[in-house]
Amino acid sequence: MKKSTLLSLITATLMSSAVYSASQPIAIAIHGGAGTIEKSRFTPEQEAAYRDTLRQAVEAGYAQLERGHTSLDAVTQAITILENSPFFNAGKGAVYTHDESHEMDASIMLGQSREAGAVAGVKHIENPINLARLVMEKSVHVMLSGQGAEEFAVSQGMTLVDNSLFDTPHRLDALKRAKEKLKQAQKQLDYQAAHQALPIEYKVGTVGAVALDKAGNIVAGTSTGGMTNKRFGRIGDSPIIGAGTFADNQSCAVSATGHGEYFIRYNVAADICARVQYQGKSIATAGKEVIFGPMLTAGGTGGVIILNTKGEISMPFNTKGMYRASKTNTQPTYVGIFAGE
Repeated sequence: MKKSTLLSLITATLMSSAVYSASQPIAIAIHGGAGTIEKSRFTPEQEAAYRDTLRQAVEAGYAQLERGHTSLDAVTQAITILENSPFFNAGKGAVYTHDESHEMDASIMLGQSREAGAVAGVKHIENPINLARLVMEKSVHVMLSGQGAEEFAVSQGMTLVDNSLFDTPHRLDALKRAKEKLKQAQKQLDYQAAHQALPIEYKVGTVGAVALDKAGNIVAGTSTGGMTNKRFGRIGDSPIIGAGTFADNQSCAVSATGHGEYFIRYNVAADICARVQYQGKSIATAGKEVIFGPMLTAGGTGGVIILNTKGEISMPFNTKGMYRASKTNTQPTYVGIFAGE
């Protein structure tokens, strides 16, 4: 073969790869929890601080995609930033349990292979999303919990931290208010009914991310500090594949936030993706049907972020607000907190 012919073939191949790379969408969406989030509760400085953190997280994740890294790297990067912020109920901002400690859950899932990893009830892991990733990549299991999950973390070279690392004054104040409200309610109701009567703000709070990389693969991840005043080792939807997290290249990637018990009962994340795959519905339609459907009627409040392999994003929620942000190769950075923005 002549050198000129070989050179032409190489040039054509490189140009073809460049065209493919440019035409393949990349995208990321994140959330920092949904609930009774009203503008009147924020000072201008507080609102700006929340928005800045959301922007930092989504842009850090997007930078990973732009540099050609995987959607797994982008999701991990974005969630780690949210876990390190005291503003959100995950990692550093985790709420308190009944006994004034912190128990955290996280999960991650690959859309290409449906590989997944999750941890539940960990107390000494600075960034639970990183441990969930290790469970997926370095173990034969999907979910590990409590002490066993932390033993696995140590075996993989992770350093355990003191549980007090996650202490924050505003979360402790929230615990005290929740206990007082529960105490007053139990004067007239049994424990179960009194707990149901607690305002939704004590039952929600999560962070999550979904991303699409240049290879066309989607990933979803979720992390949480659980429910304020939770007892008995309660675990919500965040570490449960299909409830709080789901990803499949054939449908979509979903990360959920809300009252976990309902998201588990209604298999929210997987239900949305099933409607997309088997009923041919758009992610916007499927998301609205699930978030505003029977789950809401039953009392389930919250929201989701959804992404497909086309780079389309939908972020429906049935609460007064949801911390959220997104960025794609065709859409600039968007940051929202309240309904209607």
